[in-house]
Amino acid sequence: MEIFGVGSRISHPSYGDGVVIKLNQDNYDICFMTYGIKQIAKNYDRFSVIEKIEAAEEVDFSEAEKSLIRILKQWSDISEIVPLGDKWKGGIMELKPSNPSLKSKEIPIETFFHKIVMLRDRLRVMEQRVNSHPAMTDEDKVNMQQYITRIYGSLTSFNILFKNQGQQFVGDKS
Repeated sequence: MEIFGVGSRISHPSYGDGVVIKLNQDNYDICFMTYGIKQIAKNYDRFSVIEKIEAAEEVDFSEAEKSLIRILKQWSDISEIVPLGDKWKGGIMELKPSNPSLKSKEIPIETFFHKIVMLRDRLRVMEQRVNSHPAMTDEDKVNMQQYITRIYGSLTSFNILFKNQGQQFVGDKS
C-alpha cells in the first residue's frame, strides 16, 4: 500500500482533484476543490496520483495549511474574495460618448470590479502555466513573463478600486 504525505495531489474519480491535508491511522483527510474535505481510506486504490509528497514522520498542521494554500493558489482557477473599496460600494460607472446624440452607458461598479478581479485571477493562472510549461525554453518563459508584467502595469490604473493594497496590480518596478 502506497502512503501519501501531506501536500500530495491526487485525482479521485468522483470528487476530482484534491490535496492530502492530514494522515490518520486508516485514512486521509483530502481537501477537494468542489466537495471540501473528505476522508478516504488509505487502502483506496481508484484515485490517480498527480504529485506525490513522501510522508513525514510528524507534520505540523500550520505547515500543512501553508502547503495547501500554496497548492490551491498555484493549481486552481478558484478566485479569492477581493473586497471593493468602501467608497465605491453601490456606485455606478457612467460612460459618456463625446457625441451628444449617443446614449451613455451605466454599469454598477461592483460588476465592473468583478470583471477586473476575474481578469487578474486569469492572468495569474496564465503566468503559472507559462512558468511551468514543459515545452517552453527558459528564454521563452522570460519573454512571456515580461509581457505579463507589462499587462499588470497597464492594469494598475484600476488599483483605486481595491480595498486592500496587497490585492492590487503590480507592474515592473524598475
